[in-house]
Amino acid sequence: MAALADQFEDQRRRLLAVAYRITGSISDAEDAVQETWLRLADSDVDAIDDLGAWLSTVVGRICLDRLKSAAVRREQYIGQWLPEPIVTSFAPEFSDPLHAVVAAEDSRYAAMVVLETLSPAMRVAFVMHDGFAVPFAEVAEILGIEVPAARQLASRARRIVSAAPAPVPDSEQAEAIGRLVAALMSGDMGAVVAALDPEAMIVGDANRTAPTAVKPIHGAVAVARFLFGLVRRYDGAATLTDQIPVRINGELGSYSTGWEALGDRRASPPRAISYVVKDGRVAAIYDIADPVKLAAVQPDQLVDSAQGTRQESVEKP
Repeated sequence: MAALADQFEDQRRRLLAVAYRITGSISDAEDAVQETWLRLADSDVDAIDDLGAWLSTVVGRICLDRLKSAAVRREQYIGQWLPEPIVTSFAPEFSDPLHAVVAAEDSRYAAMVVLETLSPAMRVAFVMHDGFAVPFAEVAEILGIEVPAARQLASRARRIVSAAPAPVPDSEQAEAIGRLVAALMSGDMGAVVAALDPEAMIVGDANRTAPTAVKPIHGAVAVARFLFGLVRRYDGAATLTDQIPVRINGELGSYSTGWEALGDRRASPPRAISYVVKDGRVAAIYDIADPVKLAAVQPDQLVDSAQGTRQESVEKP
C-alpha cells in the first residue's frame, strides 16, 4: 500500500490539473482526486496494466458526474457563474503548490471562462484529449460513446476554445492594469475609457454577497461608468490602492481583503479580479467576490508577499 501511495502521489498534480480544468473548481478537483485514490486503494491493482491511464479514466468519470451535478447549483445561482480562480502570490519566494495546476497556458482564467460555455461531454473530451493527451478510445469510454463521437465533441470544443483571448507578457499586463487604475484614481472619465478596449466588458460573480455586475456589461463607456460607481460606493482611493498584486491562474491580477463602504452601505467581502489585456488595453475584467469561490485563498500569505515585494523595491538603489 505504501508503494501504491507513492505511485499515486507521482500522479497527483497531473490529476488535480485535469480535474480543475474539467470542473472549474479547486474543491471539486481535490475531492475528485481523493475519490480516485479511494477507488484505487479498493481495486485489484495487479489487474491494472497502465496506472496513469486508469487514473485518468477514473478521475474523468468522477469529474463528469460532478459537472452534471453542478448544473443544479448553477440554476439556483444569482448572477453570473465564473470558474473558481486559483489565486497565488506574486513573489516567487511565496510559491504555492497550486502554481503547478495552472502552469499550462490552457488554464489561464480567460480560457477557463470559455470552458464554462462547453457542455460537460465537450469539456471532458477536449480537456482530456487536447490538454492531457488521453487517447480518444479512453475518452469515449469515459463518456459512454463511440470513438468518432468523442472526436467530434473535441473538435467542436476546439473551435470554441480557439476564440479565447491570447495571453500577453507580464510587463504588458501590468502596464495596462496600472494605466486603468491610475485613470480611475484621477477621476478622468476620458482617461478610463482610453485605458479600456472599445469592446471591453466586465463580468461579476458574487451570488448576491457583494455589489458587482450581475449581468455582463459591454462597451468601454459602460464599463467605465460602472467602475466609477463602484469606487464611489466604497472608499474611493483606498479601494484602488489597497489592491494586492497576485497571480490569478498564472497571470497578473489583483486581490482585496475587503472594502469599507461609505455611509450605511454594506462592506465588500474579499474579491479577486482577473484582467484580459488586448493591444495594450484592458479588454475584460472578471470580478470574483463569492466567498465560496475564494475559500482556498490564503490572504495572510498574499499580504506578506506583497509587503515583501514593496520593501524590496524601496531598498533597491
